[in-house]
Amino acid sequence: MTDETTGTESGAGTEGTAGQGEGRRVRVVLVDDHRMFRAGVQAEIGGTEDTGVEVVGEAADVDQAVTVITTTRPEVVLLDVHLPGGGGVEVLRRCASLMTAAEDPVRFLALSVSDAAEDVIGVIRGGARGYVTKTITGTDLIASIFRVQEGDAVFSPRLAGFVLDAFASTDAPPVDEDLDRLTQREREVLRLIARGYAYKEIAKQLFISVKTVESHVSAVLRKLQLSNRHELTRWATARRLV
Repeated sequence: MTDETTGTESGAGTEGTAGQGEGRRVRVVLVDDHRMFRAGVQAEIGGTEDTGVEVVGEAADVDQAVTVITTTRPEVVLLDVHLPGGGGVEVLRRCASLMTAAEDPVRFLALSVSDAAEDVIGVIRGGARGYVTKTITGTDLIASIFRVQEGDAVFSPRLAGFVLDAFASTDAPPVDEDLDRLTQREREVLRLIARGYAYKEIAKQLFISVKTVESHVSAVLRKLQLSNRHELTRWATARRLV
């Protein structure tokens, strides 16, 4: 996890490692379908004596997530948006009663590679307390976890505007039938292709193989009835997905 443009998440402190020297503790569950990413996050934030963060469970898909969250009742869940079994929104739907519990509510912080407006708005409407991208630093992620534990809302700097714009309007966002044909993973690949990433770069960023990237691109082109990545880029740009 590298630094963002500003180096600071909105609402997150940068005065050293959160929890250190303050005696604070927070129990966290990691939900992400990439084992290597979960291991990296665990290494960054899981040194409880130094960070105050105790990772009490992990999950790789929706069913696992609901089971682990229900069993461990963490204070904060780091939730990926795109998960097998229905995505982060489905986890939020199935854990709605835990979020609204009068005592010890479970709070959710989305942690995703996606910075698309529809993903941000979807999980916030589902009940998440914040949304940060995977470019966040370990120190800022820890600070964000503690802020969410306290009931604050936390967003990566450029994402807060999506939420403000969405909730300032009473109109529901228009349905894009073409975009709805794509899976969440295909949308991720689509955006990265449209931004000019090479297949190897996409594979590295999404923790998948180059062959899998090629399969997703072929599926996107077929579903959208496009011929090549240049047409795909124009299609994505016209819909402001880039």
